[in-house]
Amino acid sequence: MLAFNNTNHHPTMFLLLGIPGLEAVHIWISIPFCLVYLLALMGNAALLLIVKSDPKLHEPMYLFLCMLSVADLMLISSTLPKILSLFWFNDREIYFEACLTQMYFIHSLSTIESGFILAMAFDRYVAICHPLRHSTILTPAVIVGLGLAIVLRGAVLLSPYPFLLRWLSYCKTNVISHTYCEFMALIKLVCDKTDVRRGYSLIVAFLTGGLDFILIICSYVLILLTVFHLPSKAARLKTLSTCVSHIWVILVFYTPAFFSFLTHRFGHHIAPHIHIFIASIYLLIPPMMNPIVYGIKTKRIREGFFKILTIKTV
Repeated sequence: MLAFNNTNHHPTMFLLLGIPGLEAVHIWISIPFCLVYLLALMGNAALLLIVKSDPKLHEPMYLFLCMLSVADLMLISSTLPKILSLFWFNDREIYFEACLTQMYFIHSLSTIESGFILAMAFDRYVAICHPLRHSTILTPAVIVGLGLAIVLRGAVLLSPYPFLLRWLSYCKTNVISHTYCEFMALIKLVCDKTDVRRGYSLIVAFLTGGLDFILIICSYVLILLTVFHLPSKAARLKTLSTCVSHIWVILVFYTPAFFSFLTHRFGHHIAPHIHIFIASIYLLIPPMMNPIVYGIKTKRIREGFFKILTIKTV
């Protein structure tokens, strides 16, 4: 039975189902989720501390990485506590306004993350294709400006999302077959026509994640063209090695993102539990992997991690 708001045709609260078909093993699924969540929190906090304390790391790539870490921390903190509460205590209820707020944070922060990954690709392009102009192009003012532009893009373009869903009639059910609130999961519960809202969602997805990915590919095409013109194999390998960490970040972020996006719109034959499990993993794996990848590939960050561990064990 739906409990509707008196003035609007929406339920006062939604019920999160979790991962359909796997409700009996939610408690076991919660163990790796919790461990990955803790690793993401500690890894990103340590990364921010290391970059802040080491002036040699105050370079555009690592400053953008710090911005990405802040977005990661905000994203997982807005979703994982509720997911773990659902898994541990069967706490399925989420108020309508809280659901819309969570949806906005998930989509806007994901868009902001995509923008920071694009900014890191731009840094690699300038560093490899225009090395002599790197410090004059990516000045502190430019870095701050890019960071603000990326945040504003995500905040503004996604701001209509809660309002697009706020005034609709939810007459089907108040059960969300997901572990968290997101746009497509909510719009499936609506009885009104949603063509315009779905169209806006597709346009925003293309103008943010889709366009970012295209620009990232273009930047790496230009990087490869420059690298192939280097005189020796050793020089080519050394130059490409500076991009390895960023390439891993791209793969970890965009692979589950595109899978989730495509299955929501076209993958009607994919089992729901597979889609929702991947969508949940998407919130966890990139925030955990980013500091690990850069910790392994960057000597100064790796040394900083060991220094923190040494201080904690003393």
